Amino acid sequence: MDGGEYGTGDCHHQPHQHQLQVTGPADVVVSSPSFRPLQAGFTIVELVTVIIVMGILGAVAVGRFHDNTTFDNRAYADQAKTIIRYAQKLAIAQNRNIFVQSNGNSFAVCSGAACGGSEVIATPAGTNSGSSATKTYCQQAGGYAALWMCEGRPSTVTVSSNTSRPEFGSGGYFFFDAMGRPYNRDGTDMASMVLTFASGGNSLRLTIEAETGYAHY
Repeated sequence: MDGGEYGTGDCHHQPHQHQLQVTGPADVVVSSPSFRPLQAGFTIVELVTVIIVMGILGAVAVGRFHDNTTFDNRAYADQAKTIIRYAQKLAIAQNRNIFVQSNGNSFAVCSGAACGGSEVIATPAGTNSGSSATKTYCQQAGGYAALWMCEGRPSTVTVSSNTSRPEFGSGGYFFFDAMGRPYNRDGTDMASMVLTFASGGNSLRLTIEAETGYAHY
């Protein structure tokens, strides 16, 4: 080392550096032996485990997808709750009695107890669901009443009341007055009524409260 250039006894120690030698646009040479590319992946055991789990989940999901009883049960219970709540709100809004037909095969809204042609209440949606059960059980003058606020019971669903009463079953109905209070078919104050919707192993309990007439699960 030239002492005149650096001075006598002057020694410069330059730190070791990892250098990259670029030989071309796509050619990079790594001069450091400490550099190692990261490696990642799945083992055969992990892949087989994932495949087995996906197969089990798929089998369960497909089985539930093809079992419509759960969906039918919840859908019909929701329809019944909507119909009952709508009847109550309509009674308050129009300041008059509004009747709920609950004959075991359908729930419907009417302005009179007989639910005759001139007494049917139209659905605010324009038409009801139009399901095969609704077309069967929601009829007026021998034909399907598409505009009626009425929904029919699917064949896979059963509906029962917590007590035997004329407000539910063949010819059954109850009504709300202008204050939204529920009344029995004979005009007396209605006690709380619990309706159970069941299909297969699934069930829902819909309660219509006394005094308030509030319908809820």
